[in-house]
Amino acid sequence: MAKIPIGLQLYSVREDCAKDLPGTLAAVAKMGYEGVEFAGYYGYSAEDLRRMLDDNGLKCCGTHTGLDSLLGDQFEQTVEFNRILGNRFLIVPGLHGEYTESREAWKRTAGIFDELAAKLKPLEMWTGYHNHWTEFQELDGELPWDTFFGNTSPDVVMQMDTGNCMHGGADPVVFLARYPGRARTVHLKEYSAGYDKALIGEGDVKWDQVFELCETKGNTEWYIVEQESYAYPPLECVEKCLQNLKKMGK
Repeated sequence: MAKIPIGLQLYSVREDCAKDLPGTLAAVAKMGYEGVEFAGYYGYSAEDLRRMLDDNGLKCCGTHTGLDSLLGDQFEQTVEFNRILGNRFLIVPGLHGEYTESREAWKRTAGIFDELAAKLKPLEMWTGYHNHWTEFQELDGELPWDTFFGNTSPDVVMQMDTGNCMHGGADPVVFLARYPGRARTVHLKEYSAGYDKALIGEGDVKWDQVFELCETKGNTEWYIVEQESYAYPPLECVEKCLQNLKKMGK
């Protein structure tokens, strides 16, 4: 079984990125991360970002891309930006109320994502959706996560954020099993009921089961660490997360 590479969602170290993106990318690469997922570009061009990645031996394992930038006239420009980055995963990190206010709205949104996925597939690119916690709160008799992924094609990526899922009262293992082949990229985030600054391996996520599903049924191509709470400086936190994953054999 091929080893799944580990990337970092740069939102985890956003203040460092804002101060010194080249230096932060160098530090992340030195830690042993193999890729990064962008959540903003800090004023740099795609060409400059690609140069920084190449200089540090990093791959772009995703971008968090607003839905608006994938619609209408912006689609081609967004695709070209990601092509230059070498990125195949254009993941929507959240949606405005009109897309999520009811079960019917989620169904309409599913249709939009299906259309985008069909346009991206010939380009060997993928779109998908990243959860927060509200998708696991019942709406009109169903969980929005099920409404959305139950009504999208297998080409729409299910970017499961493990910690956010548990914050919503759900178990990520259940949904990784329910939607096989959909978890092409997965956000590894810890959740601890008793400590909100837990790092990966220090909380309640059933990591062994998450990894087993990703590696057997998920079709997972990237693990992506995301840390949003800090007992230490952010760069130290994400380094400890990676070290803990290595201790787990990842």
